[in-house]
Amino acid sequence: MLEKVHDHIIEELKVNTTTDRIFILTALLLNLITLGVNTGLAYSESTAGYISFSLFLVLAGIINWVVVVGLTKGKQNREKLILGLVKMYKDQGMDKYYDTSVLESYRTRYKLFTVVVVATGVLAFLIPLVVMLLD
Repeated sequence: MLEKVHDHIIEELKVNTTTDRIFILTALLLNLITLGVNTGLAYSESTAGYISFSLFLVLAGIINWVVVVGLTKGKQNREKLILGLVKMYKDQGMDKYYDTSVLESYRTRYKLFTVVVVATGVLAFLIPLVVMLLD
């Protein structure tokens, strides 16, 4: 039974990694698309252009918020799963083979992912806004 629990935790960690990857790639892709589209729309002087510009910004804001929340939850889940593994390894006398400092590396990595997502989101907002205001 212990082996099945171990396999289940490992599988959950794999799912967690895949989900995080999808979140990050989706946010980056959307931010880059928003940057391009809104930069083009920034030159438009039509009402439709301004409305589209605003809607893209709202969409990007919502998606980025969802991604940041998703990454935060992913980080929390990963920590819980790894701590469960560590407890299991400790109970079996195998804890010396898993360095728990790995958790700090994961925390740092999640912070960096979040910074990248937020930074591209902010640039997707600011660059077209600057173009609109200065043109």
